[in-house]
Amino acid sequence: MQKRQEVYDLYWYFACERQNIFWQKKEGKQPPWTKDSILQTYKFCNSYRVNDRVSQYLLKNVIYNGKKYSNNDMIFRIILFKLFNKESTWELLISNFKDIILSTFNFKEYSKILEQAISNGIKIYNDAYISCANKAFGYNRKHDNHLALLNKMFNEDKIGNKIIKCKTMEEAFNIIKSYPLIGNFMAYQLVTDINYSEVVNWQENEFTVAGPGSLRGIKKCFIDKGNMTNEDIIRYMYEHQEEEFKRLNLNFRPIGTRKLQLIDCQNLFCELDKYCREAIPNLKSNRTKIKKKYNPKPTKIEYIYPPKWHINNL
Repeated sequence: MQKRQEVYDLYWYFACERQNIFWQKKEGKQPPWTKDSILQTYKFCNSYRVNDRVSQYLLKNVIYNGKKYSNNDMIFRIILFKLFNKESTWELLISNFKDIILSTFNFKEYSKILEQAISNGIKIYNDAYISCANKAFGYNRKHDNHLALLNKMFNEDKIGNKIIKCKTMEEAFNIIKSYPLIGNFMAYQLVTDINYSEVVNWQENEFTVAGPGSLRGIKKCFIDKGNMTNEDIIRYMYEHQEEEFKRLNLNFRPIGTRKLQLIDCQNLFCELDKYCREAIPNLKSNRTKIKKKYNPKPTKIEYIYPPKWHINNL
């Protein structure tokens, strides 16, 4: 493989500096948390996916909310939340149905509530990534097709039982991605989130999938991948992170003893692509601008992590 060294080094710089911002904020330091004008101006995901606001909401409100759920209910809750990927949509459903479990899931009632929200000008989907929107189940509305997908998955196909029996993340990924409206990227996000729960315990770093943004970042970072696949490249970054931080004299502070995982290295390529749009604008892709400016949220996040990671006392 042949690296584009300037961009390759930026990957590690970005990972370290974005993580430094995380620690500055967590420790209650006052802004600015970085001298980097690009990171000050624009919104970027965390170096660790789990630290992003939506992932933290998922952990606290969907998975570890203090209530006991069956394995099937837990998987149902996670997939439903992630199809919309928006906290306010989850809260809208909770306020109308008290809790979200399979036994009370009703296509018509859920559709009615979501349709009312849309008619009131409320966005029910997070635009961080665009979920597939074709009429796979024959409905004109995107949310109706997603509700029909959930009905097929859980009530008709009993997908929860199949996922629980999976020995690996890749095995579950292949089951989930076989459904309409779910591509490779979404299936990978879903198995990652399911693995945050206690219903499965797959090895995270046996498997990864390069999403669209990651592919753009890899292309900017490597002039030639040689015989390596995009997933091989992501694994290469995972395996060489300590030596690269050391080579560049970067003081990367992990969360606990948890190094960047494959999902994080994959996400970082996506963020690198965004960062390069400002840092190296002549290195073009099909995206030329960073869409979102950084807008600090007034509420401070109290971070939690899956108990099986053993890092909840940071």
